[in-house]
Amino acid sequence: DSIKHHRPVIDLIKERLPVTLTLNLIAFAIIYAISIPLGVLSAVGHRRFLDRASTVILLMLWSLPSMWVGQMLVGCLCGPPVNWFPPAGLSSNYADQLAFFPWLADRLWHLALPVFCLTYAGFAYLTKQVRAGMLDNLRSDYVRTARAKGLSNAVVIFRHAFRNSIIPVITIMATLLPAMFGGSVIIERIFSVPGMGLLVFEAVTTRDYNAVSY
Repeated sequence: DSIKHHRPVIDLIKERLPVTLTLNLIAFAIIYAISIPLGVLSAVGHRRFLDRASTVILLMLWSLPSMWVGQMLVGCLCGPPVNWFPPAGLSSNYADQLAFFPWLADRLWHLALPVFCLTYAGFAYLTKQVRAGMLDNLRSDYVRTARAKGLSNAVVIFRHAFRNSIIPVITIMATLLPAMFGGSVIIERIFSVPGMGLLVFEAVTTRDYNAVSY
């Protein structure tokens, strides 16, 4: 049993784990949905404005620690005078009285800032991987052969170069997703999201040895 909550630790994990999975899977999908097209465009427009601008912006995002970004978002967007986002929790107090779609909108509104803190650093890493893989394949002999055959630029890029470039990007899932779960400890603490990260933080700080050892 948990020393702090006076409940079985396994019950706490069953409650908190779906929250952390939801948070990280949404962030994971957003990272791939944005990074792959951006990496392809950067490689196709190598050394052009989009490539240089995206490289600078992504490098800046990569250098910002998530702890600082989370605190700044809470201070700037979750209080007066804007109050654009809720500062904590997963839903509003009246969420149980809402229909499904208003409830879903309220849940996404609460998850917006935590998801952003989990995604922005991943953009830089994955985009650079996609860009590097595309550049290597666009310079390959089989791509030059495909161009010599008279194939269109879109066919050369997506049917030939992109297919081979996406293989290393898929393998990155094995390292990116666990890293995001590790970052959830900080993000969930900042935004008071009741997930596994917050549970681990509370267990450590309150010396809940049963929960930590479990």
